[in-house]
Amino acid sequence: MDRREFVESCALGTAALSASLAGGAWAASAEPRTYGRVLLVDELGDPLKASALKAQTNYVFHYPFEATPVFLLDLGKPALPTRLRTRGQQIYQWPGGVGPARSLVAFSAICAHKLVYPTKDLSFISFRKGAALNPLTPSKGSDLIHCCADHSQYDPARGAQVLGGPAEQPLCAVLLEHDAKADTLTATGTLGGELFDDFFRKYEMKLSLEVGPQAHQTVIARSTVRELDRFCRNAVRC
Repeated sequence: MDRREFVESCALGTAALSASLAGGAWAASAEPRTYGRVLLVDELGDPLKASALKAQTNYVFHYPFEATPVFLLDLGKPALPTRLRTRGQQIYQWPGGVGPARSLVAFSAICAHKLVYPTKDLSFISFRKGAALNPLTPSKGSDLIHCCADHSQYDPARGAQVLGGPAEQPLCAVLLEHDAKADTLTATGTLGGELFDDFFRKYEMKLSLEVGPQAHQTVIARSTVRELDRFCRNAVRC
């Protein structure tokens, strides 16, 4: 073996070892995706104060597209960085919550199984304080995001990691920045397994009626945050 072959062999061995330590052979990394900085505002159009959010309450805004809803939560407890994996076996490190207590998190409100999402008329998916009570799928924890359509359960304190049900990957995370001086929140991008293409294919006609021709447009500058119970007429509990 000449010097060049030796160096290449060592490099390949190091890469293989790194992949193995990451939890799978040749596992790729999922990188954050940037869609633009969007300030979160209240229903009056004023910058939303993070301290005004009620703990363990469902809030909804739209990002990165006009038709793609996001859950915003103050968990009332720190959400620490978590190592996760997408359905395509990409590894990523969710950075955890933001804000003074690291309790503020945001995740796509599109279920990772059948793409169920909150509409103005109905929502089968939401954050549940305490254990989700369902005899068919007992809760594996408390304070989870639960989808009543298929009983997938996600832990928002651990990057929306799947704890139960048929979902094959965590909810896609929406990355937030907290301005400590102004107490404002800005969405900056996404991390994890995106399902937006599948979402638009499945619901194209429905979204065109709900949102109009701007459904595919990226949100620019500002996005309005509302409590789920104000955004949706019937949030199903199961």
